Amino acid sequence: MTRHPAPVSRFLVLHDYGMGGSWWWVHARSVREVRETFANVEVVDTPATVEAAEGWDLDEAWADGTTTPEGLDELRAKRDAQRGREGFGALADRKITWLRRRWDYEDDEDHALYLMEVEADGRRLRQVELVPDRPGVRSGPDDWPFNPPVVDLYDPELVGMEIGRDEFEAAWRAARHMEVDEGEDW
Repeated sequence: MTRHPAPVSRFLVLHDYGMGGSWWWVHARSVREVRETFANVEVVDTPATVEAAEGWDLDEAWADGTTTPEGLDELRAKRDAQRGREGFGALADRKITWLRRRWDYEDDEDHALYLMEVEADGRRLRQVELVPDRPGVRSGPDDWPFNPPVVDLYDPELVGMEIGRDEFEAAWRAARHMEVDEGEDW
């Protein structure tokens, strides 16, 4: 039997960096190939967005190419550095993953621990914020004005942050719902 490689398609790729994003067209055999080649990107397939992007004069890249546009080259280098590490891609094929992740605030003294339920594209489904000396606060997509991907499930570092569903659910039940009140001091 002769195997034929999958045909190459053009994908609209976004690197969302919080208050904005960078966009490219990437030629690859699959969405998976795009995500395995470039760190912290998502493939956008919303028809209206893809149609609008046709007029954006975006740089184009090939997943198996030797040159990559500015910005996307850094995401390729990051993925290349991750690829050989133990745990690379271990969480990538799961529909839902539960993680425990610590973030420092800008003063490097206040620490928050986030328990997150994350879907396959890296977006949060639910979250519990645990801060010392306060009750946990739970929130979901209806509480967030934006919900970009917050994790790259190919990242091998995430393997050490994985928790079980039971731990997440216990924290979710114990936490109070996030109140959107400008006067409340968290």
